[in-house]
Amino acid sequence: MIKKLLAAACAAALAASAFAQATDADVKKKVEAALGEGPKVESVRKAGMLGLYEVVVGGEILYTDDKATHFVLGHIIDPKTRRDLTQERLNKMSAIKFSELPLDLAIKQVKGNGGNGKRTIATFEDPNCTYCKKLAKELQGLTDITIYTFVYPILSQDSHDKSKAIWCAPDRAKAWNDYMLNGSAPAAGKCDTAGLNKVMETAQKLRVRGTPAIFLADGTRLPGFLEKAQLEQAMAQAAAKP
Repeated sequence: MIKKLLAAACAAALAASAFAQATDADVKKKVEAALGEGPKVESVRKAGMLGLYEVVVGGEILYTDDKATHFVLGHIIDPKTRRDLTQERLNKMSAIKFSELPLDLAIKQVKGNGGNGKRTIATFEDPNCTYCKKLAKELQGLTDITIYTFVYPILSQDSHDKSKAIWCAPDRAKAWNDYMLNGSAPAAGKCDTAGLNKVMETAQKLRVRGTPAIFLADGTRLPGFLEKAQLEQAMAQAAAKP
């Protein structure tokens, strides 16, 4: 009799727990209430670790409990594999469709024997960005690659002026490399710069908030500067994906 009562009590407790368990929608409402008139909450889902919920706000990730009583801003690391689980989610969320990039508005450079350039990447860069200049030197060592560079002036008015001069140069690739590699600024020129405005619109749509930003052929986004070996490894990993 006692066993039956205990079993019934346990079943009732489990049912009550399941009934009371918050849904993603419930947690989202609580998060929105907690943030008030703050940034828009794009999504809320179970993080799958530590009983936390993943909250996406403005393209960034933060974590909370099912009551949204506290928020945690930071990265969760798997100690066994050393994987940055938060960064992996951010990379997945920020991936794009490479085919939808307006490649006709980019500075195209093909490197490789016979001009093959089988591998492909796209970058968004500001001409006055220090790490973009470092990246330009690293890219010189790559072979068998086609590089699409989108000139994205976001640092200063001087960045805009230099970008327009490069855009209006007879040979944009030469003008870009002359400045990024050798510091030789192109002479100011006049031409239709509507293409630069479209690049700005594309970058903002893709939430490119800093330079350099690198996109691999599979759509993976690599924010920030990478050395040649790191870029080679990232391209190899992307190519190995099923």
